[in-house]
This record gives sequence, structure tokens and C-alpha cells, in this order.
Amino acid sequence: MVYLDHAATTPMHPAVIRAMNDTMTTFFGNPSSIHRYGRDAHTKLEEARQVIADQLGVKAHEIIFNSGGTESDNTAILGTAYAKQAVGKHIITTTIEHPAVIESMKFLEKQGFEITYLPVDKKGQLLAEQVASALRPDTILVSIMFANNETGNILPIQEIGELLKEHAAVFHTDAVQAYGKLPIDPAAYGIDLLSISAHKINGPKGVGFLYKRDGLSPPTLLHGGEQEEKRRAGTENLAGIVGMAKAVSLLTPEVQRAHSETYQQFAKQVFSVLEEQRVDYRLNGDPDSKLPHIINLQFPGVTSELLLMKLDLKGIAISTGSACTAGNVEPSHVLEAMYGKEHPAVGESVRISFGLGNTEEEVHSFAELLARTVLGTKK
Repeated sequence: MVYLDHAATTPMHPAVIRAMNDTMTTFFGNPSSIHRYGRDAHTKLEEARQVIADQLGVKAHEIIFNSGGTESDNTAILGTAYAKQAVGKHIITTTIEHPAVIESMKFLEKQGFEITYLPVDKKGQLLAEQVASALRPDTILVSIMFANNETGNILPIQEIGELLKEHAAVFHTDAVQAYGKLPIDPAAYGIDLLSISAHKINGPKGVGFLYKRDGLSPPTLLHGGEQEEKRRAGTENLAGIVGMAKAVSLLTPEVQRAHSETYQQFAKQVFSVLEEQRVDYRLNGDPDSKLPHIINLQFPGVTSELLLMKLDLKGIAISTGSACTAGNVEPSHVLEAMYGKEHPAVGESVRISFGLGNTEEEVHSFAELLARTVLGTKK
């Protein structure tokens, strides 16, 4: 078995599992309890918060723990919309956002908000000038992903953040796919709200956080207890949070650079084998601005579903795109946004994503198997 779908989810790092196991067995108290067990658990919670804040270069109380990327996106978008609807009801996003963002926008449209969906070019890229042209006095929120989860495209977040400094709109970015792969500086980039999920960085599923810039009115969706400084009700998933912090601590700048170089070499290896075997393929996305661990390829004449099925039977795990649309017969909205609904690439593309545990040898073997499978399928 070869797992090459790390953009969907990642295996937990052994050190993360050990940290979580220790927390579950030793620090099982409720962080909100006032007795010794609760105080010890609260200490672990705040230690984890500080680790994450330090890595991101922000203040500890700017980190709000939650259940992951979807909750972070929903909280940022819906919470901001409700809090600022008296000022305006116009929101800007893109046509290639994660479903957690797209569906939140559709929900708001039903409630009278006006959403501008910025288009992308055939490389799946966006210009900051498009945001500038779409801004209006009643624009209350701009939500644009840091990097696309299907193509790996890196969007011009820093440029967008810079132009928004002259506007009152709140700037949110879904950085779930980019976090741990790229250096991210919320203050320097002008980011007000930032969504992260632990399971994309070899941490556990079901936990993540929302960065909220200090001074920004907190967007709140869940009400109840006073956890997370009254910003997110519900007992914190302490073991998951500790595991997430451990995963974050392992992603030092040196490690991130090493991973980037390794994944770039893996991609070159795949391209080299495909070219040696004279396989007809196209790269979807912007080769000059993309995450190193994702490659999205079209194989003309070969349907993605058939290719995935054949590779799965041979022990290879890749995907067609976002895992949040798994089991859905709907085509990739990202590729549709890039090429149009009728373009062959929409039904002939697969995503390959590298990560922890992949080796040069297995990537080479995979590339050869991929080439044979594509060539055999086209006959």
C-alpha cells in the first residue's frame, strides 16, 4: 500500500500519538474545573496554546481552539457576517474555495447577504486587483484561501491583505492546506482571521483553531459555557489540542524547508517517469506559485474515476480532489472554475499529494505503475 493523499488527511506522527496518550491517561480532568485535576488540565491547555501562538508569531489569547477547519471557516464567516450586518451585507470570496467556505456563503445568500465570487484564470490563479475592484463601502468581509487544496495554488494573500489595510472589511483566510508548508505571518499579511486544522499536519482529526486578531470583535457561533474566553463554548478536546501542539512543534522552519525540497523532488520524479514513458499529461494549476506537496494532473482520454479504481486495486491511494466531496458524483468545482464545466480536464484529473512516510523508492514505483496504468487504460 502506498498512501499519496496527504492533502486529504495525514497519518499521525508517532510523537503526536505518544503526547495524546500521555494526556488521556494523566491529564483527564476538565480544564474548566477548579480542583487539582482541572488546574493541571488547564495548564496543559495553555501550554499547547502558547506553543501554537509562538509558531505563528501571535499572542496566545488570539488562538481559539475548536473542532477543525470547517468550524473555523463557519465561525469566521457566519460570525463576522452576523456581527457586521448593520454596516453592510456584501462579502467577497472566490470560486475555488473549500466547501466549508462555499456552503457558508450560500447559506448567507439565503439570508439576504450579497456574495461576490471572484473568478480565477486557467491556471487557477487570482489577482489582488480583482479584490480591489470588487470592494465596496458595504463590504464587510473578504474570505480567500491561502492555498488551494486541489491544485496546490498559492494565492496572493499578502498583497490582498495589504490593500485591505485601507478598507474596513475583515480579512479571513482558510489556511488549512498551507499551514505547516509555508511561512505564515498573520500580522505582516494583514490577516484578521485564519483557519487551521490539525489533521493536515500529522495531528489528530476533530481539532483545530481559529486565529483572531487582537482587537477584532470575536465571531461566536457556539453558545453555552465560558470556555475559550467565552468565544467558543464546549469542553476543550484536551488530548487533541495537545496532539496538535506537538505536531506544530515538530514543524520547525528547518523541517518545513526540508519537506518542501523533498516533495519538489518527488514531483520531479513523477514528471520524469511520465515523460520517459511518453504518457500524455497536463499539470493543472500554477507551476510558479504552488504548494510543494500537491500535483494535480490531467490524463487526456482517461477518466479519473476509472484511474483511481485501478490504482486502488493495486494498493495506491490518490484522489480526485477535496475529501469533503468524497462519494459525490459532482465534478471538481475548482477545475470547473478554471476551465469551464465542459472541459475534459474536469473528468480526467487526479490529485497526488506527498507527506510523512513517503520515500523516493515508493514514489518512483508509483510513477511507473501510474504510467503503465494510464497507457493500459487508453488502449
